[in-house]
Amino acid sequence: MINGKWKLAIIISIGVGNDRFTDVQESIPGITPKVLAKELKELEQHQLIKRIIKEGYPVKISYKLEPYADTLTPLIYAMKDWGLNHRKKILAR
Repeated sequence: MINGKWKLAIIISIGVGNDRFTDVQESIPGITPKVLAKELKELEQHQLIKRIIKEGYPVKISYKLEPYADTLTPLIYAMKDWGLNHRKKILAR
């Protein structure tokens, strides 16, 4: 579910407080609006994020992590630690 180039970055971005579409997009260099919209929809379908619509003018849409997304935290930290250790190994050559 967190495969690909963008999903993990999106989850992390929303997790640190970027709750609006443009905030998430600006926090992830290189992601296009079309790709971000597609990835957000998939994350919502898999119940990792929730799309919140606030009525009014203009309509405000925000995103937040579902509690289920917290189950990814140990995996994210494990991947981060592995990456840091791998970098040290490669640079030690």
